[in-house]
Amino acid sequence: MIFTTTTEYAIRGLAELAGRSSDSKSIMLDDLVAGTTLPRDFLAKVFQRLVKAGLLKSAKGRGGGFMLARPAHEITIKDIVESIDGPIHLDRCAVGLDKCNDHQPCPQHDLYQPIRQRLKDYLATTTVADLASSLKTKQAWQRIIENNAAEKEKQHANGKH
Repeated sequence: MIFTTTTEYAIRGLAELAGRSSDSKSIMLDDLVAGTTLPRDFLAKVFQRLVKAGLLKSAKGRGGGFMLARPAHEITIKDIVESIDGPIHLDRCAVGLDKCNDHQPCPQHDLYQPIRQRLKDYLATTTVADLASSLKTKQAWQRIIENNAAEKEKQHANGKH
């Protein structure tokens, strides 16, 4: 889409984290990526960047893993994008001109202006809580969670932790 691959994984990873864990509980990376197409090792590196940016907390050892550093409703997509890629530059010309403004508009200028503003608003107002809430409504996601819970229960019953 419009994001780098790293940012896409950061957004997906945080949505999964918010969807799978409670606010006060950390989740292990293996549990987080179970049933998804998220690459574990790459996501580990992405999450370390999010820890440094203050969006996540991490803990090692038994009971360790990752958790949100702030409530999910306080972390926006804009926060995630900027923590990975730096400041968002949506004011660039839609067709790539160096000088494009109201005084020297490109052919797309007036048409793209409202789209640009809607995108800025979306990034600034859509939160990790919104993403997690959307995930939870998807039947495929619910099946993944149920299958993972059943697998953990089966491992626990067999004495494997």
